[in-house]
Amino acid sequence: MVQTWGNPYATGMWKYMERGGRLLSMVLFALANMRVYVRKRVGIVKLGKVKSKEVDMTHGPLLGKMVAFTIPIMLSGVLQLLFNAADIIVVGRYAGNESLAAVGSTSSLINLLVSVFMGLSVGANVVVAQCYGSGEKERISKAVHTSITLSLICGVAIAVLGFFASGTILGWMGSPKDVIDLAALYLKIYFLGMPASMVFNYGSAILRASGNTKTPLCYLSAAGVINVLLNLLLVIRFSMGVAGVAVATVVSQYISAALVLSYMVRDDGILHFDFRRMGIDWRILLRVVQIGVPAGLQGSVFSLSNVVIQSAINSFGSTVVAGNSAAANLEGFVYLAMNSVHQTALTFTGQNYGAGEKKRILKVLVECQLIVLVVGLVTGNLAYMFGKPLLHIYSSSAAVVEAGLARMKYICTVYFLCGMMDCMVGSLRGVGRSVGPMIVSLVGACGLRLIWIATVFQTHHTTDMLYITYPVSWLITLAAHVITFMFVYRRINGKR
Repeated sequence: MVQTWGNPYATGMWKYMERGGRLLSMVLFALANMRVYVRKRVGIVKLGKVKSKEVDMTHGPLLGKMVAFTIPIMLSGVLQLLFNAADIIVVGRYAGNESLAAVGSTSSLINLLVSVFMGLSVGANVVVAQCYGSGEKERISKAVHTSITLSLICGVAIAVLGFFASGTILGWMGSPKDVIDLAALYLKIYFLGMPASMVFNYGSAILRASGNTKTPLCYLSAAGVINVLLNLLLVIRFSMGVAGVAVATVVSQYISAALVLSYMVRDDGILHFDFRRMGIDWRILLRVVQIGVPAGLQGSVFSLSNVVIQSAINSFGSTVVAGNSAAANLEGFVYLAMNSVHQTALTFTGQNYGAGEKKRILKVLVECQLIVLVVGLVTGNLAYMFGKPLLHIYSSSAAVVEAGLARMKYICTVYFLCGMMDCMVGSLRGVGRSVGPMIVSLVGACGLRLIWIATVFQTHHTTDMLYITYPVSWLITLAAHVITFMFVYRRINGKR
């Protein structure tokens, strides 16, 4: 147990959390008071009792609607990472650096094991969005029930796989001996929450496809607060360490899943979910798989390359592993802020493609790229500028903080390239093209990283040489995606 009371950094941690809470309250208050204005300016679709939260994506100006659509997704992502950060902060402060390294070192493995299944939620989002744009109510209902059924199947599968295989895979990754047992314990408990995690993410994807991004934000907020409270109770009061953090996460996942299912059951419109209609429509599933599997495979190979990078980071010892984990968690706030724009590009493109408004697809892409450029530049450089005090929230060790700053220098300052790359992928998947972006991403990003580690890094064994692979791969892959989109866009408009 690490003594923190009287530590100025521990006091600073609570000040940052307090300031963040006040800022979030101000943002939510402002959004609530702008409700009437937004309804008039961006066009809210009224299709039933619970449909007032849906945005009309196929008519009128785009920029205001996309910003209104993006903000709740962005807040959801930031809140999710705040809650995840609370996990790491609590375990790092109250259970020591070994526990911090144990929890942090599992992220790349978790991403690897869930990527394919989460990719299918992208397919569900696109299918529902296209059907919604074309007004095919019966197909929307079939897509909803197929997606939720699929999420449960995927969740159970990944829970079984993760529970029994995580320890072995951690060994293959060369996880440090002083953290591998704690990391394995964390993963075994964490993966028990996968069925609920999948249901919430698939349900949120369905709601986003109809234009509703506020409801998932509310439910995530409620579950996240419970997660933080359980963290404090189980780790500090009952000294459960990494097991307490994992249990808190699992409980919050089941709460969020229950909330989103309850909402869909109560929906009296085309997104209504009926447990008696659970099952697979094979034509819908085929379309979901055609879009989702390439997205999932891309995510898996990206995660695989990150696992290889994590293995390389492990070779520098637990201090660098802890610093890398803390920096990666901070970078996650920037990434999810940008990824919210990717979700906007995906959904707006899908609805306009389904509605036959193909000329609006290019407008969606251009305006999303402008948004993500601003978001990436501002948030990424602010994160690096304030990197030292932010990293001190995670650990009071000066060596850990310096290790984290070494990573942020190469990633945060140019992170906007990753956001622009993802927006290109979102637009291509929105029109149903998923294989092409997968191939481009695998060759341009993952392949380059793996080759770099196998060659250059072996002769120059430094963390700097390892981290520089990220911006180089983003730039090359972005250029390739632009060329791919130009080709696809011409073909789409040539078919009219």
